Amino acid sequence: MKSFEDNQPTGVQDLFQDADEPERRITIMLAAFEGWNDAGEAASDALKYMGRFFGSERISTIDADEFYDFQFTRPMIKRNAAGQRRIKWPNTRISKTVVPHSNVDLILVNGVEPSYKWRAYTAELVALAKELDVDCIVLVGALLADVPHSRPIPVTVTSDDDVVRQSLDVEPSTYEGPIGIVGVLAEMGLLADIPTMSLWAAVPHYVGQSPSPKAQLALLNKLEEILQIAVDTHVLTEESEAWERGVDELATEDPEVAAYVRQLEEAKDTVDLPEASGESIAREFERYLKKRRREQ
Repeated sequence: MKSFEDNQPTGVQDLFQDADEPERRITIMLAAFEGWNDAGEAASDALKYMGRFFGSERISTIDADEFYDFQFTRPMIKRNAAGQRRIKWPNTRISKTVVPHSNVDLILVNGVEPSYKWRAYTAELVALAKELDVDCIVLVGALLADVPHSRPIPVTVTSDDDVVRQSLDVEPSTYEGPIGIVGVLAEMGLLADIPTMSLWAAVPHYVGQSPSPKAQLALLNKLEEILQIAVDTHVLTEESEAWERGVDELATEDPEVAAYVRQLEEAKDTVDLPEASGESIAREFERYLKKRRREQ
């Protein structure tokens, strides 16, 4: 791993690239789970979007029977491409994609939060990460919060790994309380000496149902920045704008909701006022230029 004393890393490629092996590919595991950790299904939808965009291929699954209560997480019956009815069981899909014009390989973990044996479940994922020589695990989640839909969706990045935290200038998590499978996998990864970080999007609680394209887009933008890759999100940007207009219309129909949204906007603007500076604008412009260079 290269030293960051001379050149401060800005993402995982900078952090994990070995100066002695510049051609070595970096493998990042991204994981999101439907359920308690996934308000508006923003996290799982973000990873599915990346999988479709990069054309990921399934490499493994985790058996459902051992980890799920089917009376709680019920299987679904759906028609396949041939029009036949088939049962779709809750499972964990693990796929791999090679990011073009980059030295990054992604292992995408999409699953439903299991009902049983969380330690065994996460141990299986960590063992797979070891087998695939994963350099870093990035956990993606979304939570309901008191934030306005009309402002940028906040995405918090945390890590309890000293190197990641110091190199990428992120804070350790200060949360204490009940956790989901994402929190368990974060600790299991660290215990296995795999650098781990977490991304959480704050979804407006009054519109927390799925889909939540604005939160999904915020997560994808942050993943682009951290992974130093380019993802075409034009379609999702349009969906996000349409979603926001729709929520605006619903809010104006109810004076109490409209007043509540204005209260959230004022609180958010007050907190963000120091960020409305030249430095903040310069950081956003720099992110835009980096994305444009990666897309070329």
